[in-house]
This record gives sequence, C-alpha cells and structure tokens, in this order.
Amino acid sequence: MRIALLEPEIPQNTGSIARLAAATRTSLDLIGPLGFSLEDRYLKRAGLDYWPLVDLTVYENWDEYSRASHGGRLIAFSARATTPYTRHAFSGDDRLLFGKETKGLDSAALAQAGEDVFTIPIDEPGVRSLNLANAVSIVVYEARRQLGL
Repeated sequence: MRIALLEPEIPQNTGSIARLAAATRTSLDLIGPLGFSLEDRYLKRAGLDYWPLVDLTVYENWDEYSRASHGGRLIAFSARATTPYTRHAFSGDDRLLFGKETKGLDSAALAQAGEDVFTIPIDEPGVRSLNLANAVSIVVYEARRQLGL
C-alpha cells in the first residue's frame, strides 16, 4: 500500500503523515508542486526523527507520477465523493491518493481514479472537510483493519 499526496500545502500535515507512514511501514509518494520545501523546519518537526524510516518517493508533478510505473489500483479520496471509504475492499497494493488541503483533488486525478473515488462521511453540513493528516490516518487504518494488519 502507498499513500500519495497530490500537491500538499501544509508542512505539518505532511510531517504527521510521514510519521504515520513510518509507523505503519506504508510507502509515501509526494506529488508536486509542494507548498513547502522538504527542508522546512515544521515538516521535519512534525515528522520528528522518523524521516529515515519513511519509504519516500517525490514526483515533480502529476504528469511525472502518472507516467511512472505503479502497481495496484489508484484509490482517490474526496470530500465531494458520495461513496463512503468503508465500502471499498482494500488491497495491499492500493495507492491511496489525497489532494491538497485547500482544493482537494483536481479533475485529472479524479478522472484517472475513475469509479474508485471515496469519501469519509461528515455528519455536520457546516464542516466541509477533515484535516488531511486525520483523513489519511482514518483510511490507512481502515485498510490495515481489512487486510488483517
């Protein structure tokens, strides 16, 4: 399984996700342009000293990521989707794609995922979305639960 972040903007979120990736031995793909430098002190602080434990791949942009050889299905997550993530049967080689904090996934990424676009239900209509690091954690641990990990 791989976590893929498309154009993440907030270093603290990415650092927290990197820590999750290290803890769960889940690979992490960062797809640029990034909204911060990988040398950012907030990014490093959120990831603590776990960065050496992260299987990290950085892509310059969506085109480079799309052209790269990947195994498994591309599974996208969007606050605008209607099917809950709990209805997806996760596989160990799924690539879990999340969009940038301010806009989510763009139309090209959603189109590439096809019908494999899911949401994390939010009961309160006044809340537009969840924090990116929280959303990734919810999905990764549901996938792990389904896979018996």
